[in-house]
Amino acid sequence: MNIRLETPDDYREVENLTREAFWNVYRPGCTEHYVLNQYRNNPDFIPELDFVMEHEGRIIGHVMFSKAQIIQTNGNVLPAWTFGPISIHPDYKRLGYGLKLLTHAIDRARQLGVGVLCMEGNIDFYRHAGFVVASTLNIHYHAEPAEAEVPYFLALEVQPGYLQGIEGTYHTPAGYYVADQKPEAFAAYEATFPAKEKHLQAGQLPQFCQSCGMPLTADADCAQEADGTINHDYCKYCYRDGRFLQDLTLEQMIDHCALFLDEVNKQMPHPLTPEEYRQMLSNLLPQLKRWR
Repeated sequence: MNIRLETPDDYREVENLTREAFWNVYRPGCTEHYVLNQYRNNPDFIPELDFVMEHEGRIIGHVMFSKAQIIQTNGNVLPAWTFGPISIHPDYKRLGYGLKLLTHAIDRARQLGVGVLCMEGNIDFYRHAGFVVASTLNIHYHAEPAEAEVPYFLALEVQPGYLQGIEGTYHTPAGYYVADQKPEAFAAYEATFPAKEKHLQAGQLPQFCQSCGMPLTADADCAQEADGTINHDYCKYCYRDGRFLQDLTLEQMIDHCALFLDEVNKQMPHPLTPEEYRQMLSNLLPQLKRWR
């Protein structure tokens, strides 16, 4: 096993590795390989922490790091760092290679003066590298209430005491959202790889129709394009054959969705009032792809 810095000659192989490692894991298909492709030109990218892992001459793992920041409660900005995607080829997963790669990278980050790493991940794995739930260190996640203990938002004080007396909110670097920001460019990039089937399956992050907000739990819930391929962005009630089935404004969509409150309440631990549901829709729908 050998761990070394990535070189330009590795780029395509590493992006394909990343695609294989993340395909259908967190969502139908994946975007992590495009994040990596675009991040190498991002000023937040840290080339000194861009590692590949080789086994018998084959690249089987990769990890990249990025600059980030924590906005303190007093308004000051504290430098922070993050990492990912971290990829291990499917043939080598659950054999300890991921932890070895990450430990090597963290040791090098410590030598470079990195103070704290924040990231979204599974504590059951990352605790073995020293990570804890970030709220125990008074660091909050930008997408959740400050008082929430977010089990998937983790942190590691690479330099002990770096967060002493600090409270603040971590913000994910904007570069991680590049596939959402440039969907046409991402689609063109994805088309340069061999075709793979996308599927909604158990264990993925929650998926929602990007028009009405309906939960999507299986391929059968999803829309179809005119050629029969599945569109995992939308439900079958909003989109079909390459077009939206209702020509509605955002406000009209809120009115339309509000008609189904009784069905929604069957899935809720506590029934919503019509006013509460309309408020929830008013908060949710503007964030969806169709209405952004």
